[in-house]
Amino acid sequence: MSKRNLFLSVLLLCGLNTISLPVKAQALIPYTPQLNSEILDPYGAELLQEAIQLIRLRQFDLALGRAELASQLSPNHYETWFILGTLYVQQDQVPEGVKSLEKAKDLAPDQPEVLFALGNSYFQIEDYEASIRELKNGLKINSEVPQAFFDLGNAHLKLAQYNEAIASYQKAVELEAKFWPAINNIGLVEYEKGNSNEAIKKWQEALAIDEEQAEPMLAIAVALYVQGETEEGLNLGRKALAIDNNYRDLDFLEENLWGEKLLSDTKKLLENL
Repeated sequence: MSKRNLFLSVLLLCGLNTISLPVKAQALIPYTPQLNSEILDPYGAELLQEAIQLIRLRQFDLALGRAELASQLSPNHYETWFILGTLYVQQDQVPEGVKSLEKAKDLAPDQPEVLFALGNSYFQIEDYEASIRELKNGLKINSEVPQAFFDLGNAHLKLAQYNEAIASYQKAVELEAKFWPAINNIGLVEYEKGNSNEAIKKWQEALAIDEEQAEPMLAIAVALYVQGETEEGLNLGRKALAIDNNYRDLDFLEENLWGEKLLSDTKKLLENL
């Protein structure tokens, strides 16, 4: 799972803690040809509660079906569209997720978890300016969410707004000192800026938090290799790929926001492994 989708999973699960839905209000009336929204709405809430339980069990496929039906029965609650939207994105149906989250925002424009999810989703359809806008709006309401600052840094990075990216990542680390992906990504920015020694320091900091992370390990290996420490770079590169061979794939690295300079240097290392 990519770092971006991991955040959506965390956001969805955390967001459930803030959602309070009405309990089932009445029994189903059989043989009724037309049901108005006052009758349908309690059953939409019940379906959404079932979806929430399935999400907590990580049964996302089953949860999605219930959330889709709940959106038809309870279309006037932002919680319905928030859960449906994040489930769509979780299942890589990002355009549908964006539409649902936009409906959630229309119903509850001041709910930060909706704005954070929408910002994350805009990032995934490569609308980085919209991503920045929604994340900043969410952070105006709740500025204590390190993952949101991380997403904000990622959007700035994609637009080559390096100073803004570093500032956002640093804010994430201020809020959560062991948030190694933010520290790692500062290294990615520094490397693209030509500051390879500073990048190595950041990747070493990330490894100090979790010594089994392949990403910062491979990044250090690449930096050492192009600096002429070829044997040390090759050995560290082999160790990183033994942990996670996905990092041999340059497309996978690009998805994880490795920039052009680092990708070019990584290719040189991989050709000799």
